[in-house]
Amino acid sequence: MKKLTKIFSIIAIMSFLIAGCGPKEPEMLPTPVIAKTAVPEVDETAQGYLDAWQDSDYTGMYGLLSQPSQTAITQDDFTALLTQFSKNLTLQSLTAQLAATTTNPNTAYVKFDVQFTTSLFGEFSRQPETNWELEADGWKLVWDNGAYLPELSGGNTLALEVSKQERGDIYDINGEPIVAETTAYALGITPGEIEDGREGQLVYNLSELTGKTTQSIYEAYEDAGPTWYVPIGEASADEINQRWNAISNLGGLVMTEYDSRYYYNGGIAPQAIGYVLGMSEEQQTEYIQKGYVGDESIGQAGLEKFAEESLAGKPSASLYVVNPDGQVVTRISQADPQPAQSITTTLEKNLQLETQKAIQGFTGAAVVMEVETGRILAMASSPGFDPNLFNPDDINSEQLLTEMLDNKNLPLLNRATQGTYPLGSVFKIITMAAALESNLYTPDSSYYCGYYFEELPGEKFEDWTLAKGYDPSGDLTLVEGLMRSCNPWFYHLGLDLFRQMGATYLADMARGFGLGSATGIEQVAEDVGSIPDPKTDGDAVQQGIGQGEMLVTPLQVVRFIAALANGGTLYRPQLIESMTSSTGVTTYTFAPEEQGTLPISQSTLDSIREGMGLVVSSRRGTAHDELSGLNITMYGKTGTATNSTGDPHAWFAGYTDTNREDRPDIAVVVLVENAGEGSEIAAPIFRRIIETYYFGEPQKLYPWEAEFDVTRTPTLEFTLTPTQSPTREPVEIQPTATPAG
Repeated sequence: MKKLTKIFSIIAIMSFLIAGCGPKEPEMLPTPVIAKTAVPEVDETAQGYLDAWQDSDYTGMYGLLSQPSQTAITQDDFTALLTQFSKNLTLQSLTAQLAATTTNPNTAYVKFDVQFTTSLFGEFSRQPETNWELEADGWKLVWDNGAYLPELSGGNTLALEVSKQERGDIYDINGEPIVAETTAYALGITPGEIEDGREGQLVYNLSELTGKTTQSIYEAYEDAGPTWYVPIGEASADEINQRWNAISNLGGLVMTEYDSRYYYNGGIAPQAIGYVLGMSEEQQTEYIQKGYVGDESIGQAGLEKFAEESLAGKPSASLYVVNPDGQVVTRISQADPQPAQSITTTLEKNLQLETQKAIQGFTGAAVVMEVETGRILAMASSPGFDPNLFNPDDINSEQLLTEMLDNKNLPLLNRATQGTYPLGSVFKIITMAAALESNLYTPDSSYYCGYYFEELPGEKFEDWTLAKGYDPSGDLTLVEGLMRSCNPWFYHLGLDLFRQMGATYLADMARGFGLGSATGIEQVAEDVGSIPDPKTDGDAVQQGIGQGEMLVTPLQVVRFIAALANGGTLYRPQLIESMTSSTGVTTYTFAPEEQGTLPISQSTLDSIREGMGLVVSSRRGTAHDELSGLNITMYGKTGTATNSTGDPHAWFAGYTDTNREDRPDIAVVVLVENAGEGSEIAAPIFRRIIETYYFGEPQKLYPWEAEFDVTRTPTLEFTLTPTQSPTREPVEIQPTATPAG
């Protein structure tokens, strides 16, 4: 029975298995998943390469090179290679985009459309063809020089050949040279070799050649050893040749020839003209893109910098493909030269040099402007400097350049356009204009000018007559107040206008006269200064006499003085009369540019002129004694501005009214830092500039001179010009707490 049961069990199991093997619907099994790393399209990587190229990101470009390429060229060499490519091409910019791509599993071919913009060769396009390989971390470029330009495939490189041209010259308005490319001589003295009886002849000729005074030359070597070389200055080959017979056999004279961009007379208006110097590393990057090779000297300041592109022109150039053996394969492009241009300035050479001498030894500035045009006839800043010293081939540079650059008085600063100062009593012109335009005052309005101004509780401000020991000026009309430069009158005006017309009223008038903003000269660097709005009664009182926080430049002042002279028109100051290419084509000619008008009526203008005329012509005028006897109709205003740096700054601003056709009327502004009274220092300098303009040379000695350009000292010894305030005879000037007019 048990055996039978076991058999049935086996049969049942087999029946079940057989039944499972019968026909049925097949079951779906899952598809195997194979892990796979995503590979970016070659287009995406190639575009990243182009973006880096357009941004000059050579590090980013190098990171996209294949491993064998990076083994063949280091990152530094790659950067140097592309930098040199760009330099030879004079590349300014490029735009690049993908043109075509073909991808195989592990390799790709990519063509680019590239537009090159160059300085010398204009614009041109190329279609570099590049090969790419798929590496573990993505697509990588197989580097070949053809990836930059197709012509460079196989290791070819670019070679640039440039034929430089001479830089354009700079002239004064009459065609006299100021700067020229020429052979020059560095001049110096060996004291021990000076021949007996011929020292005077040596010093005289050096003075004539360099423009240095004989006194300064004597002083330069008086303490030198007998074998020392003492640098004196420079002269052009033409100037040397003209005196060759007189100087060729003079003992003690040392002449060293060199090729130079030569600045005549040791620098005519050096801060305005500027100078050239070799490029810094930072400048090389910028200028190489403009078509420079990189070893040129370029304008670093003044007109030399402003007109760099015109003065330098562009050279003729050829761009070659050179194979790895150094052989020229082909010429890609050629550029014709762009002629250099010469500049004729508005400066008058003699007037400029005499203006420089007029303020020599002081720290300050003087500007001369034609009143009807805006032409700058002279622009002097003191101390000056010799631009020739920036040429390392000038042996005088070795001794004198560092001394010049270390000068604490900053000779490279153009104080005429970049020096900012409180205007002092010259500002009273503007305060008077504001008073008359307010309709609160008339030209005949009267005020008692005593020793003190006491309208502010607890405050007591002095008039300049107190410190001088003069009697009080007494009752003065507004016109007479300007003539007498009465401080209390203008303290009162500043306060009253502030209270009745508002905090910005007087400041707005000053801004309408062009203060606190750029004159627009552009050809030299300038500071805009500042004219703040007074916040308190005390601020307003100080603003009324040109003190407080205001800062102005001499150029801003001469522009509004010229406007007073011409009827109210503010002209843009200009230094360039014309520009002419080396082929004789005039590319620019001066034209007056009106910038606006003074915000005053004709009657106000007439009253200001009347007061400025009395400053010069009336015996009570603050500049009468200094300017009398010239027989030239002049108008002016003295100024003495207190400051935080020492003695007051001395100002004089004025203009002529002669109506001569041969000599247009001029406005002149003189600023002398920490020199004392405007009437005693700046006014005589103003007079000398007027004398030079109308008579060709100075006519009257300064009170502090023993002879022209020679300072008088207490012992009557001849010395170099003064370093601060000169010792004067017979005038003795003491600093005052309250500025005079």
